[in-house]
Amino acid sequence: MTELEIRQEICRVGASLYARGYVHASAGNISVKLPDGSFLITPTDACLGNLVASELAHVSAEGEQLSGARASKTLTLHRSIYDASSQAHCVIHTHATHLVSLTLQGVWRTSDIVPPITPYYVMKVGHVPLVPYQRPGAPEVAAEVASLIGKSNTQHMPLRGVMLERLGPVVWHQTPAEASAVLEELEETAKLWLMSARQASALSEAQINELRERFGALW
Repeated sequence: MTELEIRQEICRVGASLYARGYVHASAGNISVKLPDGSFLITPTDACLGNLVASELAHVSAEGEQLSGARASKTLTLHRSIYDASSQAHCVIHTHATHLVSLTLQGVWRTSDIVPPITPYYVMKVGHVPLVPYQRPGAPEVAAEVASLIGKSNTQHMPLRGVMLERLGPVVWHQTPAEASAVLEELEETAKLWLMSARQASALSEAQINELRERFGALW
């Protein structure tokens, strides 16, 4: 896609997430890494429901703002994900309701915030670890997420997302549409698990192994 098309796609995905309740108010941000290594990222305190393509922040590979409105304060986190994961070309962060609620009630375990209760969660999302609470934009979070990505790469189980305690999910993929799909599947799985009073059982190892063999699931 051209830069203009990427800008328009960021706005389309932001509006779609907002319209369906995956983001609210001015919470959340979206970025895309451009072929030259620079980034487009939503402005600080912008509402994803009414983004303007020309106002998206354009930031150099070194983090210097080149044009647009002031970049989101989570820029450091986004850049650390791009540096750590070769699969990351779009990063989305929201304050998705059920996922934030889950961290308040207690996650399944720190290495996997929800159990693998559906096949599509296993295939489309994979492992999602919990990152302990830090203030929004804290540099320690960026370092922790980069470390988690590095560990997952050595285990040949690349991450597609992490959960920031009390703040919300951060997911990434090749395109805004694919990253959005990961976010949606993650939020809906958290909703299902909470609806079961956190009692729904995980798929068995045999069932997960079948997903590995038939569909190449990285679990």
